Amino acid sequence: MTDKIKVIISNKQKAVKIPTGVRMLVRRCCNAVLLQEEFDGSAEISVTFVDNEEIHKLNKQYRNIDRETDVLSFPLGENGEYDINHDTGAKMLGDVVISLPKAVEQADMYGHSLQREIAFLTVHSVLHLLGYDHEGGGIEAVHMREKEESVLTQLGLKRNGSYYLDEE
Repeated sequence: MTDKIKVIISNKQKAVKIPTGVRMLVRRCCNAVLLQEEFDGSAEISVTFVDNEEIHKLNKQYRNIDRETDVLSFPLGENGEYDINHDTGAKMLGDVVISLPKAVEQADMYGHSLQREIAFLTVHSVLHLLGYDHEGGGIEAVHMREKEESVLTQLGLKRNGSYYLDEE
């Protein structure tokens, strides 16, 4: 079973104040995905909050898509093989980059809390770090969505349900 999960969270934007409890929520999301996927060993994940301008630049640079997006995933592993942090022995899964202004916009659009949107984007991205893909649509996309909803439900963040976020 999963040993130790280190989630390194950085904020490189000033557009949106990060709500209390969000860092803990992001850690819980990462843990829940790795637990559900029965990830073996220690893991490291980096999560960075940026603004629309920064994610636009990254999207253009790495995906050749000239617009902002909500989240980008930069997996460090391939086919279950990961780089190892030689200081800790942890598998380095990769980087998650979330645009907080975009998350705010989407939370408003979908009628749920910013916390749920950030949780969804985190879970979605960590699944990408583990090799899941939805770009081709079809059954893979459905499978990925089911996994996302399963994790979010476990965390008490069901789609369009009302919930209270437990502050830790």
